[in-house]
Amino acid sequence: MILTSILSFLGCKGKNESNKEKSEMDLLIEKSVDEFENRKIHEKLSPEIFETIPDDKLEQAIMDNIDTNFENGEQYTLEKISKLTKGQQAVFSTWWLEAEVNNGGFNQFYFNSSGQFSEMAEIGFKTIGAEKFSELTLRANNIFTENKERLEEFDDGTMESFSESYKDNPLNDLDTEFYNLYDSENISDLRIKYIRENINKFTTE
Repeated sequence: MILTSILSFLGCKGKNESNKEKSEMDLLIEKSVDEFENRKIHEKLSPEIFETIPDDKLEQAIMDNIDTNFENGEQYTLEKISKLTKGQQAVFSTWWLEAEVNNGGFNQFYFNSSGQFSEMAEIGFKTIGAEKFSELTLRANNIFTENKERLEEFDDGTMESFSESYKDNPLNDLDTEFYNLYDSENISDLRIKYIRENINKFTTE
């Protein structure tokens, strides 16, 4: 009876601590979401403004600034992004490729509209000093080009076809290579370093 009571107590304690931990995690997530939704968006960027932006907010500040060139709901297009500076193109294209590959692999990157920036991303990685990611992106671009006709057969707007497109997809093997490259090249650190050293390519006064 005593043992049962002790176990029950420990069980309840563990459950309460778990709930407390979950609650604290929920609060942390809510705080992060709130900070993101209420972040300051700079329509103009000057050297003085750059000095006020911490490194962990720098990439988002650049992406937000680029986004001010588009109306609400307007799609990103290669034509319009190509009019940005080479530095802006590098940050924009590598940001989107990294986000897509980390979310659903190279297949998702090319499947979505972000795939139109594939060559720009290859150049962009090289621009920021991520040579290995640039080389891998070049290989991915070549593989996609070679298999484009077959892969586009799955592009009918349905999730079923999108899921089917992963079967026997030669791009799949490159995903693991991409993730492993983080051991030798930190894309975010390289982007931040490049931005700090090339502020003139991002000022929009």
